[in-house]
Amino acid sequence: MTERVGQLASISLDCPDTDQLATFYCRLLGLEEAFATPDRGVVALSGAGPMLTLMRVDSYIPPSWPEGPQHQQFHLDVAVSELEPAVESAVALGATEAEHQPAPHQWRVLVDPVGHPFCLTVVRPD
Repeated sequence: MTERVGQLASISLDCPDTDQLATFYCRLLGLEEAFATPDRGVVALSGAGPMLTLMRVDSYIPPSWPEGPQHQQFHLDVAVSELEPAVESAVALGATEAEHQPAPHQWRVLVDPVGHPFCLTVVRPD
């Protein structure tokens, strides 16, 4: 086993509006704002281990999933106890269900308010 160089501090998402996405993820995951630049171009949220950092990109193009032309580069998996109530709650917060659902009984693919796919899942490592 090798000694680690560091630990994961943050996962960053590009977006057109950091405040909109911060509100969504704070409510979805119970996070709190930890840091913001004066112009709010960068907003970091804490409370889930690594921070979730939202970065404003004026030329942001949402991914189209499962096929391009703008491919998803990564996505978040959110562990839940029960899929249906969690999906309903996420949709009420502004998410939409993706049309393509490869394993809907284990993972439910949703899209956040600016187009990032994410999954609600009952699959856990424990």
